[in-house]
Amino acid sequence: MIVAFDTYYFDGKAKTVCLEFQEWNQSTDFKIHTEIIDNVAEYIPGEFYKRELPCILSLLNQIDLKKVEAIVVDGFVYLDDEKKYGLGGHLYEKLNQEIPIIGVAKTNFASIEKDKRSLFRGDSQKPLYVTAIGIELDDAFQKVESMAGEFRMPTLLKEMDRLTKEI
Repeated sequence: MIVAFDTYYFDGKAKTVCLEFQEWNQSTDFKIHTEIIDNVAEYIPGEFYKRELPCILSLLNQIDLKKVEAIVVDGFVYLDDEKKYGLGGHLYEKLNQEIPIIGVAKTNFASIEKDKRSLFRGDSQKPLYVTAIGIELDDAFQKVESMAGEFRMPTLLKEMDRLTKEI
């Protein structure tokens, strides 16, 4: 199975949504996991993972990790070309480097160039940015590229974003 995570912050709380699906090109028949956590950490520039990682780890308790092929996060695996960990890298370490992590970001992070691929989907002139750890970057790129949907955002990631913001 593949799982994808996103978190939305509001009123000192965090709502984390995880979509569980079986095939990269799937657009229906997915399972939704969700959790709201109170008293989340404040956002610190360059240390976003300190805010979001506890939310993801908490929700992962609802999932059988032995069945997970890969985890998709909304963000970056690396923050720079020296491989300073972003959210995805820190998650990979917390999971004992056992599950590949694929970062899919909507906005560019200027200090990473080498370990990032720009993915143009549909007719969009604005790419998604793919990073990965525990899996070859080209393989991760192909998996995200193969995701269902004719627009910039794959259908399941767009649905996850919508569910996350639904309070």
